[in-house]
Amino acid sequence: MVVTSLEKMIGLQREPTSIRNICILAHVDHGKTTLADCLISSNGIISNRLAGKLRYLDSREDEQIRGITMKSSAISLHFGKGDQEYLINLIDSPGHVDFSSEVSTAVRLCDGCIIVLDAVEGVCPQTQAVLRQAWLENIRPVLVINKIDRLIVELKLTPQEAYSHLKNILEQVNAITGALFTSKVLEERAERETETQGISDSVHGDQVYDWSAGLEDTDDSHLYFSPDQGNVVFASAIDGWGFGDKEKIDKIVTSLGLKVGARESRHADPKVHLNAICSQWLPISQAVLSMVCSKLPSPLDITAERVEKLMCVGARTFDSLPPETQELKKMFMKCSSEDTAPVIVFVSKMFAVDSKTLPCNKPRPLTQEVIAQRRELARRRHAEKLIASQGQELPEQALSGNESELTVKTGETKGDEQELTSQTESMTLKTVEQEADKESFIAFARVFSGVVRRGQKIFVLGPKYDPAESLNKLPSGCSAADDLPSIPHMACCTLENLYLLMGRGLEDLEEVPSGNVLGIGGLQEFVLKSATLSTSPACPPFTPLNFEATPIVRVAVEPKHPSEMPQLVRGMKLLNQADPCVQVLIQETGEHVLVTAGEVHLQRCLDDLKERFAKIQISVSEPIIPFRETITRPPKVDMVNEEIGKQQKVAVIHQAKEDQNKIPEGVQVDSDGLITMSTPNKYATLSVRAMPLPEEVTQLLEENSDLIRTMEQFNSSLNEDKKMHEINQKILDRIQEFKQKLEKNLQGRKWRNAVDQIWSFGPRKCGPNILLSKFEGYKKTVWQCLDKTPKEVSKYRDFDNSIVSGFQLATLSGPMCEEPLMGVCFIVEKWDMSKAEEQMSANRQDSEELDATEPTKNEDKVTSLPSSYPTESSSENKKLQDGNQGSPNSSEKSSKRKGETLLADCYGPFSGQLIATMKEACRYALQVKPQRLMAAMYTCEIMATAEVLGRVYAVLSKREGRVLQEEMKEGTDMFIIKAVLPVAESFGFADEIRKRTSGLASPQLVFSHWEIISGDPFWVPTTEEEYLHFGEKADSENQARKYMNAVRKRKGLYVEEKIVEHAEKQRTLSRNK
Repeated sequence: MVVTSLEKMIGLQREPTSIRNICILAHVDHGKTTLADCLISSNGIISNRLAGKLRYLDSREDEQIRGITMKSSAISLHFGKGDQEYLINLIDSPGHVDFSSEVSTAVRLCDGCIIVLDAVEGVCPQTQAVLRQAWLENIRPVLVINKIDRLIVELKLTPQEAYSHLKNILEQVNAITGALFTSKVLEERAERETETQGISDSVHGDQVYDWSAGLEDTDDSHLYFSPDQGNVVFASAIDGWGFGDKEKIDKIVTSLGLKVGARESRHADPKVHLNAICSQWLPISQAVLSMVCSKLPSPLDITAERVEKLMCVGARTFDSLPPETQELKKMFMKCSSEDTAPVIVFVSKMFAVDSKTLPCNKPRPLTQEVIAQRRELARRRHAEKLIASQGQELPEQALSGNESELTVKTGETKGDEQELTSQTESMTLKTVEQEADKESFIAFARVFSGVVRRGQKIFVLGPKYDPAESLNKLPSGCSAADDLPSIPHMACCTLENLYLLMGRGLEDLEEVPSGNVLGIGGLQEFVLKSATLSTSPACPPFTPLNFEATPIVRVAVEPKHPSEMPQLVRGMKLLNQADPCVQVLIQETGEHVLVTAGEVHLQRCLDDLKERFAKIQISVSEPIIPFRETITRPPKVDMVNEEIGKQQKVAVIHQAKEDQNKIPEGVQVDSDGLITMSTPNKYATLSVRAMPLPEEVTQLLEENSDLIRTMEQFNSSLNEDKKMHEINQKILDRIQEFKQKLEKNLQGRKWRNAVDQIWSFGPRKCGPNILLSKFEGYKKTVWQCLDKTPKEVSKYRDFDNSIVSGFQLATLSGPMCEEPLMGVCFIVEKWDMSKAEEQMSANRQDSEELDATEPTKNEDKVTSLPSSYPTESSSENKKLQDGNQGSPNSSEKSSKRKGETLLADCYGPFSGQLIATMKEACRYALQVKPQRLMAAMYTCEIMATAEVLGRVYAVLSKREGRVLQEEMKEGTDMFIIKAVLPVAESFGFADEIRKRTSGLASPQLVFSHWEIISGDPFWVPTTEEEYLHFGEKADSENQARKYMNAVRKRKGLYVEEKIVEHAEKQRTLSRNK
């Protein structure tokens, strides 16, 4: 056990070959932090006895209470193997699914990882997730199978059974790795085939069956875990092997030549004996660290593939980057620490620390000079106090007035001085306290090239920064210290402090060479969550982090005392910066909303907000559960499974449904659901129909939202004639493939030519809803980027944006409870603007006549305009048209012309009327179809023993859960239950399961998909059978209506419900005596 000095660590930082950046990844409770404790104790930072009990890297109070890690934290360790010395930057990461974003931030900074597995539980859901994350980041894993003692102590396995059980676990892990590898090889092969397809015209018939081509040629033996290869360690981090025989212990100790202390040998607990023996005989730190040093790569061994992946943001390929940027790849590969090498640093997250823990604020030992100064100051103060007290006594004793006046004066001046000094002292004390109370933000970062120095000026590159654009604007060879023009998504900052991360503590550093993990102070104003720092403007921003968990749990927060609102806003801003996964929003209603990944994550964020960032009492709303609205095909059977249309209708048919879908006058509805509406000034008429999209199409649109966003950007730049960098072939191929998939899924008579008529997606132009244009004389589609057609000139061109805007508004908030729509297709079947054209031509003639008469009449222009044409509206209209025009010259002329010809009346600008009409038409088109709510669903994995299986099922069924599969884990008595559960029912689910099963089952909840709630929220009995079955009131529980009314209440919308039911049954005031 060696306590390593800071100087030695700094010395090792200069040798990239001896650095290992590793993180520990595993499922929750598989022993990551305990293993980290054992490794830390080998450096003498904590005692060997406390390893596994202290959980040193869990520095937060709530982490210690809950017994789970919630944030990734780093520590630097020294390890000697033979004459070679290594610096190991170890990052411990959380295993709970709510904090999987912390795993992403840790993995990006590392070159290798230790996957920890519980010997009994084996491969769990989160194990698969972390293996996938490590694979996506191209980092090499090694395996530690932990808790070996459980096989003997708990499962009572024989050596042969234990061997086959461990072999089974290894096979499971290797199967996951193999699946990841196979998918990668097949993807690469498909890419190569698409590239060579154009070159080779000859078609090989036998290649159809050769699905595994490419798999035989590639060597994958190095990927798998095997004790032969030395990349597996069997361990028990808590150290509890189980012999119980005293003589055997003495025999083992003497034969192995170990030294066991008297205290341990006298102890009654056999675990203490074993800990003492095994930690000396087979020290876990020695086994794990030597495997890390021999099997995991140093920063110098970074692969070209990983570098290219990091440098290519979005869909850009490495070859399409500027030559100066491509040159930087060599610097990455060299991991160069020369002064000439450009500095490249990636910040994966910002974390908050208490300012008291910073090295500059730590209490230091006092020197002799400081002690002398303080003594002198104390003497002076004492003397001043004595003089002041004498000055007060003197005026009482003195007889002459002059003397008393004099002494009072001197006393006053001295009193003033004393007051002044005490004031300044208290002020300095207050500022020191305020400084100490503040939270400081430190960037968790890694140097990929160059040497980072304190006080260095550096560029901060945002995720949308484009090096190609800035290199044209900036002079060559410029640095961050120069006075440069402002470039979008690029800022300059100074690195104030550099820190060595030592778990709970920080150490000051002057400089950090390439290949090291470090903390950087002073970036709070420049970096929100993650960023790329570089001294070269040619450096591209790194690829964004892959987050496994999607934030879905929302709550609204407000301060208990309204006057503390500014503190809450500031606190939420700090929380947003400190947590990589949390989202902070201010809704249209003015609510401050927190979006988190799950219940545990939400609790941690609220605690942080109360105790660290806002430091005020806050009120938290019930969780805001997201829903989606959709429509379905009309059902074939009714609520009592009778075929619709065959039964006899009863005389009393409830009018509730008709009232709910009441369509106002002036709106025509066809029998098949076509809605026809006119604008308020009757100049344009729209006919809109709503249809449900097939499930596969909705899923396809959700998966390709980023691609749709890229298409939208490209189309808008085409329409505005902007110069945008050429869309590369790879993206065009992806768009083409996406179009083909849509065509494949949209088949049948009613979807004929539908894909070529797609006008827009929504909401926000990239959502899972479609707008089709089926009227004559209009050709604009979303596929402009494929055929690159210039804008067509048609009578609709000037107002098509208004129709699209109306569609976007309609899909953003549906008619049921103002939630976004999903899986709906709106078809515009007619758009008649003949009246508007007539009016425009009439106006044009009027204006021409006015122009002709103007020179003869020397009158003011405004007074000669007709009264139905107010000047304000025309200018407003001119602005609107300017936004919807193409090239600047033509737009100026045409908008001028339209400003003079288009009618803007008491209903406001015509384009605004079109937006409102389109929105209303879409809503009515939805209301004439069977509407349904869609709920967000979690997939839920529960590990439980046979005895508590029934209780798990009871909790699931009570909360509307649905079990998908149940399987027994081989070699154990554990069952794995996979189920789906609505997010709305998931609050308190984990606690309830733990209570009901006495802690024997714990669920993992991960957001999965959206699912239609089968019940109709507006259902009322209409047939005799339904009437007999459900009764006149039909007041049995309607889950969909319950959810809908809850959302409507929260949003302050009208809810149709009776306050008092069965009034005659209510209790009277007088009691029966």
